[in-house]
Amino acid sequence: MSETPGNPGGPDPRRAALVGLVVVAVLVCVSYYLVVALRAKGRLEDCLASGRTNCAPIEAPARAG
Repeated sequence: MSETPGNPGGPDPRRAALVGLVVVAVLVCVSYYLVVALRAKGRLEDCLASGRTNCAPIEAPARAG
């Protein structure tokens, strides 16, 4: 007897809500990543459009020891 008295035979609404929450969370994370990536590309394009040639950030190697 695994059925609950208030929900005979139907899907568990908590499970559907949890799946919806996970989908929304994934969409928020992907959207945030896209906004950050597009903002960085936009800054690089703005720099290049202004005629500068040293727009890419320089990544110095970490000093060991």
